[in-house]
Amino acid sequence: MQPNQHQTEVKEGKRFEFGKNWANFLKSLTEENIKGAEKSFMELLDGYDLKGKNFLDIGSGSGLSSLVAKRLGAQVYSFDYDPYSVASTKELKKRYAPDDTSWTIEEGSVLDEEYIKSLGVFDMVYSWGVLHHTGSMWKAINNAQSAVKDGGIFYLAIYNDEGNKSIRWRKVKKFYCSGIVGKCLVKAVYIPYFFFGPMAADIIKLRNPFKRFGEYKKQRGMSVYHDWIDWLGGYPFEVAKVEELVRFLAPKGFILRNLFTSNGLGCNQIVFMKNASGTSL
Repeated sequence: MQPNQHQTEVKEGKRFEFGKNWANFLKSLTEENIKGAEKSFMELLDGYDLKGKNFLDIGSGSGLSSLVAKRLGAQVYSFDYDPYSVASTKELKKRYAPDDTSWTIEEGSVLDEEYIKSLGVFDMVYSWGVLHHTGSMWKAINNAQSAVKDGGIFYLAIYNDEGNKSIRWRKVKKFYCSGIVGKCLVKAVYIPYFFFGPMAADIIKLRNPFKRFGEYKKQRGMSVYHDWIDWLGGYPFEVAKVEELVRFLAPKGFILRNLFTSNGLGCNQIVFMKNASGTSL
């Protein structure tokens, strides 16, 4: 794999290696993960039928969401800025849909306006936990929304703005990406905290302390450990409140269709529909 801008940014401490984390996640992927991801996906879509629709996955990561969309009958176009994420998505296609010609995967950047224009428009544009890691979140959101056709769906997940907490976590993530020392120190401090903190709380409340970890994969189909690493190292890091996202997208013709708000530092998951006329609200 030839060096590119992404790898240069990683070496300079400006970007986390999301793709390598997802490549490790795929080593333990099971059918239970996939079913968990599908369940979460459909809950927020609330009956929206993907069969026969064209689906754009911006920042495909492990490829799990693209696979779910494919299983639900969509024609899928996946791209990612991280070449290792592109490789992971291709690996997942190789495992589960090797001969499917209606699933396209390539490397690209959502910040490249000309690239996004070249893709055309889609029935559904999906970007889960990606655009806040681009280094230019509002430009990324604007470019992404431009790929939604009139009457289409924009499925977006963006980290919630928790004020000073978010600022502190941005510093932690930046330190994690600064080099091997930062990575080791952050993991040494926070992984035990993430593991033993919830266990202690469960014990105090007389709950099974291992149940939450065993059932984690049922939530979006993810791995708890790889999500921890994604959280600790996820840099660049930007945040937004739900109302900011609604105000930004409303003049572009988007109506709020469904949402799941975070109670803390997690992602606000929002489903918008672009009104049929394409005019502002």
